[in-house]
Amino acid sequence: MSEPVRVVLASHNAHKLIELRRVLGAQLDGIELVSYDGPEPRETGLSFEANALLKARAAAEHTGLPALADDSGISVDALGGSPGIFSARWSGPAKDANENLELLLWQLSDVAHPHRTAQFVAAAALVVPASASSTGEEQAEAVLGVWPGRILEQRSGDHGFGYDPIFQPEGADGSAADLTDAEKDASSHRRRAFDALAPKLRAALGL
Repeated sequence: MSEPVRVVLASHNAHKLIELRRVLGAQLDGIELVSYDGPEPRETGLSFEANALLKARAAAEHTGLPALADDSGISVDALGGSPGIFSARWSGPAKDANENLELLLWQLSDVAHPHRTAQFVAAAALVVPASASSTGEEQAEAVLGVWPGRILEQRSGDHGFGYDPIFQPEGADGSAADLTDAEKDASSHRRRAFDALAPKLRAALGL
């Protein structure tokens, strides 16, 4: 039996590695998804896809392994798509999740329910460095996953993180923070993005 192909997840967040292993499940057959402790690049891209590719490329160059990365945030229609790529630092450079959430609620305080539509957006990226590529050239892919819904008037739920307590997914009774891990995994933006990327990953690795 051949050894699994090692692929690095370009994140220092151990919980994200666990989540991605859970989300991809059987799609990781023949793949060993490993953690990353190398340098992280500045996220200077102007789109989720660009930032995800920046992170994947940095990890691939540092390790010599194929690399996966993601970049995600929340996009509110009434704010012209903001916070978008600035979701993590919407209230300032401290990246305080609670302050980000409270600022967004305040900004939408006078917006009526029908106009509070929003989407969680995730870009999933794959970079196979030239040294690990069957073509001898770098391979790079990025795809988007979108989870539509709306912003609630107040927090709900004790699970999740970030903007989850104020985001109501389309068709749900409560917020994303009211969902179990399994329920969120089944339909989240990250799930949709990596589901779309998984066949490209397996094809790039010859699996």
